[in-house]
Amino acid sequence: MNAVQASSLMARLPQVRGELAENAPLAEFTWFRVGGPAEVLFRPADRDDLAAFLKGCPADVPVTVIGVGSNLLVRDGGVKGVVIRLGRAFAGARKIGETRLEVGTAMLDAMVSRAAMEAGIEGLEFYRGIPGSIGGALRMNAGAHGGETKDVFVEAEAVTRQGEIIRLTPADMGFSYRHTDVAGDLIFTSAILEGRKGDKDAIARRMAEVQEHRENAQPIKSRTGGSTFKNPEGGKAWQLVDAAGCRGLKVGGAQVSEMHCNFLINTGNATARDIETLGEEVRARVKKTSGVELQWEIKRIGEAA
Repeated sequence: MNAVQASSLMARLPQVRGELAENAPLAEFTWFRVGGPAEVLFRPADRDDLAAFLKGCPADVPVTVIGVGSNLLVRDGGVKGVVIRLGRAFAGARKIGETRLEVGTAMLDAMVSRAAMEAGIEGLEFYRGIPGSIGGALRMNAGAHGGETKDVFVEAEAVTRQGEIIRLTPADMGFSYRHTDVAGDLIFTSAILEGRKGDKDAIARRMAEVQEHRENAQPIKSRTGGSTFKNPEGGKAWQLVDAAGCRGLKVGGAQVSEMHCNFLINTGNATARDIETLGEEVRARVKKTSGVELQWEIKRIGEAA
């Protein structure tokens, strides 16, 4: 992707109050720390800035939204079109009544659990064990430790590709395991989540238990993208990967974690190609040994180098 490409695209984009940047590096926004640049990166000032931009953005320009990059692999050739990343204006939280929390979708899942604890709302502790932000949690019905987003979801606000602001109910979302049925080009901006009235100290203890389990069971201090593959129905992805002999398997600078083999790791000098090639090799070996075709949970975007 070259500067001429980006400049010609910039000339076609509407004016914004937020930030537009050409050939913007994306690796720094992903937990793997790999991948090429965005042709143009847009960071909207607020919801109305986002809506106005989408309304004025030519229909033939690809638009991709990213969160904090915890479950994302950006390919080495970068991402064509506009990449949108929501910032601080989308990261607030406020209590509604006794048991509900309205949160911006750029808010980290862990911070949502903390905000719920401080508000005396029980039932959102499971978010303490999920990397990423609420936007991603809505998109993939993220869950952990016996809880899922669908269990606490009340409604969400989103902006369509045409710049229309809409609200979605549980019926609109079509939640299933690590999946929702909403259109891929919708950009979530906020959500209302509901728990139960609870004791702050008890909630804090439960959050500490969730975090301790995560630290002891997952390679969270490594450059990783979280759970790589979805659990197949009635089974565990990590067990299939282990049984296929893939624990510790390497391709270039990428490795299957020794600690938890449903995690891939950038050992320091991996490329996105190394990581994706390793993941596909794991899928092939699992298919050969068990007959199960694992599905990627990590979102992969962009072009090969």
